[in-house]
Amino acid sequence: MMRFMSFSGYVTMIRDFPITTNDEGSDCYKMISVDNGYGKVVNFIAGPTTYFVDHAMITVGDAITGFYDGDAIVPLIYPPQYQAIVITKNRPYQNVKVDFFDSQLVSRDGHLKLNLSPFTQVLLVNGQAFTKNPANRNLIVTYGPTSRSIPPQTTPYKIIVIC
Repeated sequence: MMRFMSFSGYVTMIRDFPITTNDEGSDCYKMISVDNGYGKVVNFIAGPTTYFVDHAMITVGDAITGFYDGDAIVPLIYPPQYQAIVITKNRPYQNVKVDFFDSQLVSRDGHLKLNLSPFTQVLLVNGQAFTKNPANRNLIVTYGPTSRSIPPQTTPYKIIVIC
C-alpha cells in the first residue's frame, strides 16, 4: 500500500528526461520543476504511467500539485526528485485527493470521507467504467465543497481507481 505525499507550486521548467541512452522508452519521460514560492523546489519525473487529472496539458507557470509515493527510494540530491504518480493542474472550485480509502470510504489520513451518489463517475485510469465498490483501494478523487464535519465529507465529481 502506497503512502501518498504531495507537493504544490508553480512549474518553472519542463524538459525531456532520458532514463538511459539506449532504452526505447527513454524518450517518454519529462522532468517538471516545481517551486512553492517559499524557497522549496521539487523535480517531478513524469513517465508513461503518470496520471494527469483531466488529461490537462501542463506548461511553465501553471500551479500544479504532484503526488508521489512517500515510501519510495529517492536519490539524495537537491532539489529532491520524485517519480510522479499523479499530477493535477490546480483549479478553482476543484479539489483533488490521492489516497487509500477504507471500507467506509474514509481516506487513510482521516481528512476526507466520500459519499457516493448515482451521478459520481467511477473510472479506471484508462477511462473505462469501474463497476465494483471503490472501497479499500487507492483512489484519485476530484471534488468540490466539503462539510464542516470531522472528517469533512463530500460527494465527489469523479473517482479514478488506481489498480
